[in-house]
Amino acid sequence: MMMKAIEGVFFDLDGTLLDTAEDFVITVNQMLTDHQHPEMDGHVIRRNVSAGSRALMKLAFNLTPGDELEQKRALFLQYYDRHIQDQRRSTFAQPYPGILPLIEELERRDIAWGIVTNKPRTYALSLIRQIGLLERSHAIVCPEDVKKPKPDPEALFLACQQSSCSPECSVYIGDHLRDIEAGKKAGMITVAAHYGYIAEGDDPALWGADLDIDNVQQLHQWFEQHNWQIINDRSHA
Repeated sequence: MMMKAIEGVFFDLDGTLLDTAEDFVITVNQMLTDHQHPEMDGHVIRRNVSAGSRALMKLAFNLTPGDELEQKRALFLQYYDRHIQDQRRSTFAQPYPGILPLIEELERRDIAWGIVTNKPRTYALSLIRQIGLLERSHAIVCPEDVKKPKPDPEALFLACQQSSCSPECSVYIGDHLRDIEAGKKAGMITVAAHYGYIAEGDDPALWGADLDIDNVQQLHQWFEQHNWQIINDRSHA
């Protein structure tokens, strides 16, 4: 059994690196109000953020897959972009507690870190720039950068390539089953963020991640306990 120093740590964006839920709550309910629909419970929206904009519109307007759903999704993205670009808005996406100290420690140890998200690039870059992490990240991979988004591992391989690190010596943290599936297919250590946007009825403990955490501090402690090393006997699925 060979121990190897961690070379890269990669995060999903919504619900893992950043708490972006309030922006979604405001945007979905503004859209519902404009269309003369009752507002949704914010807790329901928060639980479904990681499922993506299409799932949110399906839930909000009780739609089935088809042209109307795609039209609502396109309109939602316009609402969302207008909202997150508004510098006067009262709430901003924030790093989860413990994220910034962890990133500072990764940088101190010269461990590459990055973001791999299914969030469209224009919105992802806006949010990352607003919190001052855009220039610090070694990699930011969005769905436009790959042919197949998560759960396919292509985005994770690209992030490793951009960061000059090997997947087998890297860690991926996410709050959705597709994140864990992508990480496993890439041969990475996978971490399930139970503090993220977990849909009602979903149990992240059943995703099969290598590590389950309730907060970022637990991940930081895990790194410390393992002397920032991982077992290097993993292979691509």
